[in-house]
Amino acid sequence: MSTLTTTAGPGTGRAPRRRRGVGQRQTVAGWLFITPALLGLGIFLIIPIVMALWVSFTDWNGRGSPFSSQVSLVGAENYAALLTEPGLSRQDFMISLRNTFYYVIGVVPLQTVVALLLAVIVNQKFLRGRTFFRTAFYFPSVVSSVAISLVFLFLFTSTGAINQFLAVFGIDGPVWFSDPRGLIHLIGDWLGLWSVSAPPAALAETQVLSLSVWEWFSGPSVALTAIMAQVIWTTAGTFMLMFLAGLQDLPTEVEEAAMVDGANRWQRFRNVTVPHLRPTILLVITLGVIGTWQVFDQMYVMTQGGPAKTTLTPAFLSYTAAFRQNQWGQGAAMAFLLFLIIFVLTSLQRYVLRDKDEAATRRAQRRQQRAARRKGVTA
Repeated sequence: MSTLTTTAGPGTGRAPRRRRGVGQRQTVAGWLFITPALLGLGIFLIIPIVMALWVSFTDWNGRGSPFSSQVSLVGAENYAALLTEPGLSRQDFMISLRNTFYYVIGVVPLQTVVALLLAVIVNQKFLRGRTFFRTAFYFPSVVSSVAISLVFLFLFTSTGAINQFLAVFGIDGPVWFSDPRGLIHLIGDWLGLWSVSAPPAALAETQVLSLSVWEWFSGPSVALTAIMAQVIWTTAGTFMLMFLAGLQDLPTEVEEAAMVDGANRWQRFRNVTVPHLRPTILLVITLGVIGTWQVFDQMYVMTQGGPAKTTLTPAFLSYTAAFRQNQWGQGAAMAFLLFLIIFVLTSLQRYVLRDKDEAATRRAQRRQQRAARRKGVTA
């Protein structure tokens, strides 16, 4: 008696049983491999975020469970206290946003340019000791930020190395971490545009979001400028490695073709190297924006938000509200507002720095696909 065996062929629309079983086993194995990571993300990331979001809508003071019946749901009061209601909470939050804005504007462009220049230098084939210089430039990035902050505290004291160096040129250096004066105010005073001790009444009396226009346009304080210098020196090494990887990925044929066409070194750098590094530049700026808006440890170690709140940042203010003032709801609200700010700024930055030709090509392809679908429906 013969047995008839049916095997699914290419035209039957049915996969072979053996192949289907192998695929199912691979799927199960894949889920088993990623389950520990998913559990870790859920326990240590997703659940804490959900809990913090809940706390931001309550008046929890840090004692007991935030989900107990003794904790009251206050709605958006914590957010209103920071954004709309006049008071010390909104004033401090706006001061922290002003400080961080100047901090981002000062740090991100400079650290990007310095990192790119360092990468170009250590990528030169004729440079002797390239490995040593790469290690030396990257070394500050792997040292504890607390240790580097303590070193800079000694460097920028009134009798520190920085002021002694300035004294060689006849410059009387400030007491850096105790000077709350803004750089824009100082430059305007030096140019004779206004007086720091007697600001223009129109600027000092006009209030915008709990701060006067004069305070908004103060610029980074002298203390914040010293911290900015420390952060640029620390982070440039990390971004140097990213640019170095991008430079080593640059095809030599393209640069040699530019040399044959008669392009000088600057023209090759501007028209060949920089366009090739566009994805790396986007990554560096994105990481720089995120990192600078989240700055905390330097402020905690070096200034505690002073002098006169000129180094206060949203991250440090959130920590102070929660751990020192027991206003956990308001501290959590600051954290989520900071997340929203970072999300909006990074999305805007990605849109501005996008490859316009590639975006135009994708839009044209989407239009063609929609037109083809419409034709298919009409037919």
